[in-house]
Amino acid sequence: MVDVDRVSFMELTPLSFLRRSAFVYPDKIAVVHGKQRFTYTEFNARVNRLATALQRAGIEPGDRVAFLSPNIPPMLEAHYGVPLAGAILVAINTRLSSREIGYILNHSGAKILVVDTTLTHVIEPIMGQLETVKKIVNIRDVEDGRELPGPNYEDFIATGSSDNIPIPITDERSVISINYTSGTTGLPKGVMYTHRGAYLNALGEALEMHMDVYSNYLWTLPMFHCNGWCFTWGVTAVGGTHVCLRAVVAADIYRLIEEEDISHFCAAPTVLIMMASDPAAKELRLKRKLRIVTAGAPPSPTVIRNVEAIGADVTHVYGLTETYGPHSICAWQPAWDSLLIDERARIKARQGVPYIVAFEMRVVDGNMKDVPADGKTMGEVVMRGNNVMKGYYLQPEATEEAFYGGWFHSGDLAVMHPDGYIEIKDRKKDIIISGGENISTVELENLIFQHPDVLEVAVVAVPHEKWGEVPKAFVVPRPGTNPTEKDIIDYCRANIAHYKCPKAVEFGELPKTSTGKIKKYVLREKEWKGHDKRVN
Repeated sequence: MVDVDRVSFMELTPLSFLRRSAFVYPDKIAVVHGKQRFTYTEFNARVNRLATALQRAGIEPGDRVAFLSPNIPPMLEAHYGVPLAGAILVAINTRLSSREIGYILNHSGAKILVVDTTLTHVIEPIMGQLETVKKIVNIRDVEDGRELPGPNYEDFIATGSSDNIPIPITDERSVISINYTSGTTGLPKGVMYTHRGAYLNALGEALEMHMDVYSNYLWTLPMFHCNGWCFTWGVTAVGGTHVCLRAVVAADIYRLIEEEDISHFCAAPTVLIMMASDPAAKELRLKRKLRIVTAGAPPSPTVIRNVEAIGADVTHVYGLTETYGPHSICAWQPAWDSLLIDERARIKARQGVPYIVAFEMRVVDGNMKDVPADGKTMGEVVMRGNNVMKGYYLQPEATEEAFYGGWFHSGDLAVMHPDGYIEIKDRKKDIIISGGENISTVELENLIFQHPDVLEVAVVAVPHEKWGEVPKAFVVPRPGTNPTEKDIIDYCRANIAHYKCPKAVEFGELPKTSTGKIKKYVLREKEWKGHDKRVN
């Protein structure tokens, strides 16, 4: 009898993308890093060498292999070579402390650690505390830094074979990677991605962002962050070109956009602010349409308008580490083309509707009932579908809590507009309740950002004897300006209800994560020290 499933079914894995592109586009440039150029044939060969070198070093199916590296070719190769060896990739945030990295390595049970030499100083203090790491491999991409005991990456992969080895996936729901959350409310949690989820989300990125074989993708987004929102696999799926970038510097971004004919990149709103305010923005001459994908925090319409002024097209997406990065997109409607630029920017600031490969997204009240689609009533965003994580690694209770009621709970508060598009108003932990009135920090931040002297802003709740808590704004002034507290407060009072206005303004730099998110919890901790409130 014929085995129908063997003929009609294949386990989904993004590893198949590289095999196909190496076959279809063998001589096309796949990876660019400075003067380095790897064709798809060469990229595929290096991945096979990494996979077989890992196997020869004792890596077995299900083992964890950790990478601590900036956006350079070995980090991209890890997204294919580690799972091709049958193992699970643990890509670690390069800006974490030694203590945090030590926790992740021990919690994940990583057997091999591959580390860039510029980051070995973070590993040295915890060398004696690593419980499961048996081997360290050093990436020498630049002259900076010291090598730890262990082979050089290029020497290590030279021990492997460049021949194609069988793709070892027998269950598409098996784990391909573990991505650790920032741990701002406690110890980091290991978010498990599956081969199936990575495959579908990579295709979703390519479809939603209009990518094809002519696409040149610039790696401004860290590959360690949600596996680069699955673009690590999505760019390869269409036979596009990966352009690596060690560090996010505006001048380098603008240079590479022109030199490498960049068509796409992803960035947090803070990166877009940096780019729009850089003098190089005025000199940029785009050769082709540049699509920029932004997420990580709700971008203000002002940020979107400023970036699109250089000729780029900004697409706003929304998601979390637990949803492989983006889950929803502000899908553009042709009827909006005729709107004025400010109105278009206001619409683009919405978080939108689920991705093509996603399934459902709702805004619900505390009883899991949908809130009215009136653009006013707030509720929590919940999701389910192909791009929701498998769960938290070795944390079943946290998984159960996150999946309460059969949906993943985001912790984000939003409204549902009549057209079905959602708009984030705040994180649950960021909403300010002042004298019984809810104040959206996002609404207030968007307003303050429109002040001509403001470069960046964050708003948090601070203690108040009468009202319980009130808003305080933390502002980064534009270079060459010197706004005062009164300037900012007066501007707010002229534009929104007085109770929503900040009662205090502090000027200075803002604490940020490696992906550009503002660490509001750091600001809150400082303000609530000595007061009776749990700081998230």
